[in-house]
Amino acid sequence: MKIIKNGRAGTPSVLRDDTFTGSVWGDAVLPEQDDVLINNVTFEPGGRTYWHTHRGGQILIVTVGSGRCFDRDGEGGAIAAGDVVFIPPGVEHWHGAAPDSLMTHMAITLRGHDWLEEVTDDVYGS
Repeated sequence: MKIIKNGRAGTPSVLRDDTFTGSVWGDAVLPEQDDVLINNVTFEPGGRTYWHTHRGGQILIVTVGSGRCFDRDGEGGAIAAGDVVFIPPGVEHWHGAAPDSLMTHMAITLRGHDWLEEVTDDVYGS
């Protein structure tokens, strides 16, 4: 067992622009432990991830604002503060803020991720 006081307090926020569209900031909650990564991610309105998968799945806990989360089959929809999203292992998906709202979620990533292509404006707008 490890108890990490104040998580990653004092570490800088990181502008995530390599696999995200728009201004998206990441704040590590916990250094990677046993293939588990936890980050608070804040998206500006319209900001979003690229398509991606997680080898062990992902859990999103929306804490502020509203957004969207969809898989390749079009399943998903609007998400808002208080919602919890579970994405099963290997499912290609994306998530981000609504066009008119900031969104922050805690992202719990299990066993890493594989980044794919950018989510187009057409896909985001649908």
